[in-house]
Amino acid sequence: MMIRDETPLDSEAITAVTVAAFTGHPYSHHIEQYIVAALRAAQALTVSLVAEVDRRVVGHIAFSPVAIDGRSCDWYGIGPVSVAPECQRRGIGTALIREGLRRVRALGA
Repeated sequence: MMIRDETPLDSEAITAVTVAAFTGHPYSHHIEQYIVAALRAAQALTVSLVAEVDRRVVGHIAFSPVAIDGRSCDWYGIGPVSVAPECQRRGIGTALIREGLRRVRALGA
C-alpha cells in the first residue's frame, strides 16, 4: 500500500471509493462524496490523501481547517475517511489517519 497526496486525476476514484464505503451504512445520509467535492471546490482540503494498492485508489482521507466564531485556531477537522469495502479491516483507514495527523501536526495543528 502507498499513501500519497491526492492529485486532480484522483477525484473520480475518490468519489467512487467514498460512495462505496458508505453505501448501506446506517449512520450515513450518503452525502460524504459531496462533502469532499465541496471542500475541494472551496480549496479547503489542507490535507487530502489517498491509499493505493496495485495502482488503484482504495482509500481517502480529508483534513480541513476549523474556525471557531469565524477565527482560525490551527485546528483541523478530519473526514470523511473512506476505504473500499473489499479493503476494509486491513489497516488502510488507520494508516490514512496516522499519516494525515502527522501532516497536520507538521503544519502546527
